[in-house]
Amino acid sequence: MKDQTATSANRKPYDSDLTDAQWSILEPMLPPPKRRGRPRKTDLREVVNAIIYTLRSGCAWRLLPHDLPPWQTVYTYFRTWKSDGTLKRVHDALRAEVRRADGRNPEPSAAIIDSRSAQTTGDRGYDAGKKVNGRKRHVIVDTQGLTLDVAVHPANIQDRDGAKLALEKLVWQFPRLGLIWADGGYAGKLVDWVKEVAGCELEIARRRKGERGFAVLPRRWVVERTLAWLGKYRRMSKDCERLAETSEAWIRMATICLMLRRLAT
Repeated sequence: MKDQTATSANRKPYDSDLTDAQWSILEPMLPPPKRRGRPRKTDLREVVNAIIYTLRSGCAWRLLPHDLPPWQTVYTYFRTWKSDGTLKRVHDALRAEVRRADGRNPEPSAAIIDSRSAQTTGDRGYDAGKKVNGRKRHVIVDTQGLTLDVAVHPANIQDRDGAKLALEKLVWQFPRLGLIWADGGYAGKLVDWVKEVAGCELEIARRRKGERGFAVLPRRWVVERTLAWLGKYRRMSKDCERLAETSEAWIRMATICLMLRRLAT
């Protein structure tokens, strides 16, 4: 892997590039250079710009434009930040900042859960309900639509079982969490499981009696809106990742971009 010194001033900007205000928020959250070894020569801002370019455009790593850092460098940083928890730490820190900016407690007391199936070239399963052969992305958001946690798994795992993979992570992360909204696909034994394991109440949002056609279910529209936000990133249109952990990292990266725009508009 070759290091390359590059700055956004040396090229024409892309629409996906971070603004100065966004970079000023993100830069202090990234790991500092190691004290030993060769000095860091790569411009981290350009690395992040390249990762976001890949996320927004949906291109393969090897197809990154030549005026961005070498794809090997960008991929190595992304893989390292995914593995050492940097992306999750940045994601959680930004979520707390957005909630503070909106006058809310940094830790949520309520959440909404939902899933969406996507075609994939990796480990897959068949979702008979949505007729999709691929993976299922479980997303848990707060009442503002900010992602609390995600879980990606084969699409043949039913919502009630797949939700446990995501909900188990919330037990120790969000002690204030007391209420979770979900649709009818999560009804049944999961309600008791959530109360016993997570110490939360799982409330099923249902249609009103006699209601037909399209209807906005209470609270459910919040997580649906978040899934629509994520769908604007072409890398998310199809799950091309070999590992489910990589898919989860891209979801966090997309949410990081959304929160940076909210904090620095």
